[in-house]
Amino acid sequence: MIAAAVKRLVAVAGLLLVALVPLGAWATPMTLRDAIKKVERETGAKVLSAETKHAAKQTVYRIKVLTHDGQVKVIEVPAGD
Repeated sequence: MIAAAVKRLVAVAGLLLVALVPLGAWATPMTLRDAIKKVERETGAKVLSAETKHAAKQTVYRIKVLTHDGQVKVIEVPAGD
């Protein structure tokens, strides 16, 4: 009887932990390759170059693209770290 109560308590504690921890805390950071694919998929533009920037404990990918109308734009994608 005590063992069953302990099991229920552990199960409830586990559910509370899952509910309190944001989902992003377990997600792996995006790679530069992932960021490039995301920009290509969402914009349909041609990627000209891509680089990784580190600032204030955060990684950001700067991706330069050529749009369908001939404009060059820089898109910043946070790595999520």
